[in-house]
Amino acid sequence: MGIFSRRQTSVIDPPSAVDSDHPLVQTAAADATLDPALRALTGHWTIDRPHSRIGFSVRHAMVTTVRGAFADYDSTLYFDGARPSQSRAELVIRVASVDTGVEQRDGHLVGRDFFDARRYPEMTFRSTVTVHEAGETFRMTGDLTIRDTTRPVEIQLDYLGSVMDPFGYERAGFDGTTTIDRRDWGLVYNQRLKAGGSMVSEKVRLQFDISAIRATA
Repeated sequence: MGIFSRRQTSVIDPPSAVDSDHPLVQTAAADATLDPALRALTGHWTIDRPHSRIGFSVRHAMVTTVRGAFADYDSTLYFDGARPSQSRAELVIRVASVDTGVEQRDGHLVGRDFFDARRYPEMTFRSTVTVHEAGETFRMTGDLTIRDTTRPVEIQLDYLGSVMDPFGYERAGFDGTTTIDRRDWGLVYNQRLKAGGSMVSEKVRLQFDISAIRATA
């Protein structure tokens, strides 16, 4: 999911001129070990919403975890399996589609204390940089905009595999996770507990469970 970068691949100097620990050398070495199956995935893809989940989880009252997801979003994905740094993505989420399984809680989330959906109906992610770390794991950086604030986030992204489904669609699967501090985006509402701590944790775990379908021409 937004999943990949716009940065051009850099020219790598010979090892004698560049230390082996230099990040560009490490990236080049990782790209050289890409699975041929990944190279075959190069092209445009679209997230299959019925089989994907753009979700989050937060601690509630310090003792349990509340999970939610967004049902309405658009995606633009391009994956370059030979040169992951050429890949790019954009995700536009309608925040009013948030679903935590409790209507009253969802209403609070779309209100002024949190997303303020009337003034800021969309949350966006646009990729900036992706590095192939090793094997089928990537580290992706992008700009996340919530309300009127844009900040960079870094996501660990794992490729899960690809398959041709019974309906003739070529699918590829990815899992992505990151943790943010919601206060960095102005989501500061909270209630303090008498025993200490807060009703809703400031740390939010974002989860991208992606089933992508290769786009037709």
